[in-house]
Amino acid sequence: MQSVVEEKQNLRIIAGQYRGRKLKSPPALDTRPTSDRLRETLFNVIAPRIREARFLDLCAGSGAVGIEALSRSAAHVTLVDRSRKMCDLITTNLELCRITPDQAEVMASDALEFLRRPNNENEASWDVVFFDPPYADDYLPVLDVFGSQASRLSDAGILIVEHHHKNDLPDCVGELSRQRVLKQGESSLSFYARSQKHERQSAGLS
Repeated sequence: MQSVVEEKQNLRIIAGQYRGRKLKSPPALDTRPTSDRLRETLFNVIAPRIREARFLDLCAGSGAVGIEALSRSAAHVTLVDRSRKMCDLITTNLELCRITPDQAEVMASDALEFLRRPNNENEASWDVVFFDPPYADDYLPVLDVFGSQASRLSDAGILIVEHHHKNDLPDCVGELSRQRVLKQGESSLSFYARSQKHERQSAGLS
C-alpha cells in the first residue's frame, strides 16, 4: 500500500472532463485518501453505471472519488464528511475544477447521522454509494442502514465499501448481498446490491 505522502503527490483526476486536474490533499497524516490506482480500478468496474448517476460519497475526505464521478458524467454528487476542515478542502477542490453547486453538495456530518435524516423526496435513492471510513471504524452500523432500508439504493443501485483486506465484512446485510470483492494491496472493495432473493420477493415470485 502506498504511504499517505506518496498518495498526496499523486492526487489527481484520472479520466473524463476534469482529467489531469490536481487536487489539494488532506494535510493530516491520519487521513487516508483512496489511491489513484484503487480509484482507477473502482471506476473501471462501475463505468457503465456512472453516466447520469446520483452518487453519494460517504466519508469523502478530499472529495477525489466524488469529483472523479462528476468528471465521468455523474448527474449529481453528494459528498459527506464529519470533519469541517475536510469539507472546506472538498469545497476548494470543487472550485479548482469549476464544479457548480447544482452539480455537487457538501455536507458536514457523520455518515450514520447523515443516513438517519428523514428522506427528502428528491433524495429517495442513490445509484452509486461509495463508503470509505477510517479502516479502524465499525462499518456495520452504516451497512445495517442500507441493509434494512434497501430503498435508499435505486433498483439497480450499488453500495461500494472500501476496507482493509483483513476486515471480513458480511456477505449479506439485510436485503443486500455482496456481489464481488476486489483486493489491491492492503485495501479491498466490496460491492453490495439487492439480493436476488429480495428482488424475487418484491416481484411476488418467491
